[in-house]
Amino acid sequence: MNIASDPTSLQRTVLSPEASQAPADASGVLTVDLDAIVANWRKLEKTAVPAECASVVKANAYGCGAGPVARALADAGCKTFFVATLDEARVVRAALPSAAIYVFDGFFQNCGDGYAKIDARPVIGDLNELAEWDVFCRRSGWSGGAAIHIDTGMNRLGLTLTEAQGIVPRINAGDHGITLVMSHLACAESLNHPLNAKQVATFREIASLYAGVPASLSNSSGIYLGPQYQFDMVRPGAALYGVNPTPEADNPMQPVVELKARIVQTRGVERGESVGYGGTWTARRPTRLAIVSAGYADGYFRAAGSNDGTRGAEVVVAGKRCPIAGRVSMDLIAIDITDLPSGAARRGHMVTLIGEGITIDELAHHFGTIGYEVLTSLGHRYARVYKGGAAAASPVAAPPPG
Repeated sequence: MNIASDPTSLQRTVLSPEASQAPADASGVLTVDLDAIVANWRKLEKTAVPAECASVVKANAYGCGAGPVARALADAGCKTFFVATLDEARVVRAALPSAAIYVFDGFFQNCGDGYAKIDARPVIGDLNELAEWDVFCRRSGWSGGAAIHIDTGMNRLGLTLTEAQGIVPRINAGDHGITLVMSHLACAESLNHPLNAKQVATFREIASLYAGVPASLSNSSGIYLGPQYQFDMVRPGAALYGVNPTPEADNPMQPVVELKARIVQTRGVERGESVGYGGTWTARRPTRLAIVSAGYADGYFRAAGSNDGTRGAEVVVAGKRCPIAGRVSMDLIAIDITDLPSGAARRGHMVTLIGEGITIDELAHHFGTIGYEVLTSLGHRYARVYKGGAAAASPVAAPPPG
């Protein structure tokens, strides 16, 4: 077992084929199942055949660790990866010497050498970017390729339809350096949203003008809208990490992460006494509490707390769901363990914040957000434990903050 430390993030990574033992001094442990990520990718790949199934590993692979995740996916056969920034691309390139890497945030002035050095491809969504990329390629002789992003209705990034049509003569002339044309669905998680049909029709029309250039439209949820949305490449992200890509139906993905935190103290509270900041939760009976070493600084949102009128999220303690008592603090959570047998929860024991039936999407509901934000907020004070065959194959440094 190898343990590496990152002094900038205080985050440790533990490599273990079984993930059976966390560091004794860890106050919280995030276990990432690389085999489950690979299984999810293979399911998505099978759903999208014959399209190529790429992987989105931005934001430190949605909090799961870009290096270990990218290696596991590459070993499974994934050839193309998407990140948001050039710094993220550097992390993936260090793990994968030969994979295709696209950078969503595009090309900025004077960043060409950074792209060329690691052979990454910008996703260009502005004519000024395209001009700057062209200048760099001419001056440097670099021919690493780039994607063109077309806005089909999200109104975020991308060329307008008129701008996209304006560069069709360049495509027809050949030797254009464009290796992908793409757009992004705004409402793919809603099966019957009218914007889906509008976007796919618009993209199909414009992509057909980019002769010989592979096309990509679908994210995780878009894959499940059907073959007409899949084109030549799909780009799943959150579904790889266990978030439900079909929120109107059962989750087809395997859970990927398990989060545990340590009990630092148990204590009794008399009936009528309040717990936590603001005194918003009052004991209605003699109550036993477990105080757990995790909080909103670790990505466990304050919104998950409870008060005298509202029940908050639950935590699994000794195999039983127990409610949060009071507000979530920066570093601590109080859990009502009154209904557990005496001695079932003690100082030093671990409780489960994610796992044992508590899903990312359930926690997102209590947080008032989506699974994407839950994953990408998971704190850097947790020790990261990787399990699965790829975890034991090669050492890895702790990934930087995502």
